[in-house]
Amino acid sequence: MPTDAPGHREPFADRLQRACTALDQKTKPPGSLGELERLAAQISAIQRTLTPDTTIARTILFAADHGVVEEGISAYPQAVTRQMLHNFVSGGAAANALCKVNNVALEVVNVGVIGARIDGVVHAKVADGSNNIAATRAMDTIQLEQAMNAGRDAVQRAASAGTTLVALGEMGIGNTTSAAAIVAALCNVTANKSVGPGTGLDDAGVTHKISVVNRILECHSARQPKEVLQNMGGFEIAAMAGAMIEARQHKIAVVIDGYIVTSAALCAVGMEPSVREHLVFSHRSAEPGHIAALTHLNANPLLNLGLRLGEGSGAILAIPLIRSAVAILNEMATFETAGVDRER
Repeated sequence: MPTDAPGHREPFADRLQRACTALDQKTKPPGSLGELERLAAQISAIQRTLTPDTTIARTILFAADHGVVEEGISAYPQAVTRQMLHNFVSGGAAANALCKVNNVALEVVNVGVIGARIDGVVHAKVADGSNNIAATRAMDTIQLEQAMNAGRDAVQRAASAGTTLVALGEMGIGNTTSAAAIVAALCNVTANKSVGPGTGLDDAGVTHKISVVNRILECHSARQPKEVLQNMGGFEIAAMAGAMIEARQHKIAVVIDGYIVTSAALCAVGMEPSVREHLVFSHRSAEPGHIAALTHLNANPLLNLGLRLGEGSGAILAIPLIRSAVAILNEMATFETAGVDRER
């Protein structure tokens, strides 16, 4: 199927229907491959072809520190963000292992980690961490644009390398608090519904975190997506939102990881609703607020494995499923070519 003619862009729904029609010609009962068929049709519509290609995939991890750790909302010290960047570079993180076994490239982008440059990490730092969102806005307008541009630039690099499938992930101690605040603000749920244990808080820690998120929500009354992102987000969350918006321009499917990445998706889709067409939701996180965010985005995640690590781990795990779905469209015979009778 050729790409759209110059000056004309076929509606996404029409491209989706064309792919569904093609799938119904394959040697199987209609719809019998369930979610794989829906997924194959979505990737086909995103790439604007009936022979989509997901061979070249890349995971992009955005990392940043958060001033809100001053409120004692994390089970881990802030220094872990930087330590994990070194771990990614040395190949010792879960993201490295999962990317290697699934033939996925990995790029790590520093948009706000405290400290000097790290060899092997793309340096796009806006500042040494965002502000304490329980007291003031996370970033100013210029910083927001810088962070979103870092995401756009990362997708442009991926597109230049022929990438058609991007998995997004993050690293940033304290960022589940930002995500919980964003979800509460944009999904109109209480902090009790959006706050979870993050990297391992006990019950007392969760109760304290709820109180901090309530303070954040009181501190920032704006509920427009871009303002919520600026006030309550982090540099890595803003970068991921920018990446999602940019991906649409390159016919790249974006695989969404867990709670933090989904909070960025809420912001990106809120700013540009058509972005939603290009998002594939990989898994349901163990964080309780993730359900509200997924519901708000009308998303049906592919996996439910109790993951709460981040690092793009769930998104990477979904890539083999996406490739399998595309293979159905590309490799299966039709009833006509196989000489198989249809149902009567």
